[in-house]
Amino acid sequence: MGSYSVEERGAPNTLESRLFFKNDKGQYISPFHDIPIYADAGENVFNMVVEVPRWTNAKMEIATKDPLNPIKQDVKKGKLRYVANVFPHKGYIWNYGAIPQTWEDPGHKDENTGCCGDNDPIDVCDIGSKVCSRGEVIQVKVLGTLALIDEGETDWKVIAINVRDPEAANYHNIDDVRRIKPGYLEATVDWFRRYKVPDGKPENQFAFNGEFKDKNFAIDIIKTTHNHWRALVCKKTDGGEIDCTNTTVSDSPFICSQQLAKATVAAAPSFGTCEPIPAEVDKWFYYEQN
Repeated sequence: MGSYSVEERGAPNTLESRLFFKNDKGQYISPFHDIPIYADAGENVFNMVVEVPRWTNAKMEIATKDPLNPIKQDVKKGKLRYVANVFPHKGYIWNYGAIPQTWEDPGHKDENTGCCGDNDPIDVCDIGSKVCSRGEVIQVKVLGTLALIDEGETDWKVIAINVRDPEAANYHNIDDVRRIKPGYLEATVDWFRRYKVPDGKPENQFAFNGEFKDKNFAIDIIKTTHNHWRALVCKKTDGGEIDCTNTTVSDSPFICSQQLAKATVAAAPSFGTCEPIPAEVDKWFYYEQN
């Protein structure tokens, strides 16, 4: 399964902040390309890279266009991006992250949604009770998926639970979430529908009228995005600005040496003093739903 660690560069809460990943041998890796998609293929247990811990607001993400794809904070108009709190939600309402070795190909029109992919690894919401830390790699059991249409792109949101959650054994499919955590799926749709409204954007839309698809459907979608990733990293698809530098994918023309990987990390600013999070990040937005 492998254990992973992160090395922080730059000052936290600044434009320079980066989290680089290492494997259990202390070698630098890309969380996008080098962490395997499966923790246990036979049991359909997937690895998940946690980008955003639950209840936090900083929109952290795997930097798909940077060498080694460190986690960094999204930037809009030169400023660090934080998601707004749309009452009654505070920050993200699950641990939010991505499944490695997946890619939603912007050149592929999804037969289910009629929209092309969003050019990122597939997103995951971990509904377990533990609040994870940024950069943590957890193993999750997939339960279902929601098809968000975000500004005309297909943006799948996989619902999963950390296999180490004390209740994980009780969850087998999306209906178990509805039964054991009533209101959570509805809150999830509400969150994704409204989270961009405080930024002046319209409410987001969904395929399938906002209905969740079950576990098997979700796993099929993940496998499709894994095939798209494989084509990307083996140069069978043009990924445009996507950086495919990796240190372990043996059949990839983008594989690089540890020496080069070390130089990439060394070029990033050294770890610095944490800046405060702006006070307005705690503001709550209230509005009537349409």
